[in-house]
Amino acid sequence: MSMRYLPNVVTLELDRARCNGCGMCTTVCPHAVFAVEAGKARIGDRDACMECGACARNCPQGAVSVRAGVGCAAGIIAGFMRGTQPACDCIVSGA
Repeated sequence: MSMRYLPNVVTLELDRARCNGCGMCTTVCPHAVFAVEAGKARIGDRDACMECGACARNCPQGAVSVRAGVGCAAGIIAGFMRGTQPACDCIVSGA
């Protein structure tokens, strides 16, 4: 099952020059957006990012940036707080 957000709108950015290859982004990302190859992180599936901000908050080099609170995570949390369904326009592939 693969969660998807709106295609080509995610604010996620990676500065590979600043990346030290520690892999923290791969550890904290709930949707496995990142991979580490040849000693550097790379974004494997940008559109799977729900913009939760875990990667940016946990990157010791500051190589990852994302505008947390504007994507799926915000919609899921808002729906939970209101007692309604998420309003993030996510679709689940293969469901």
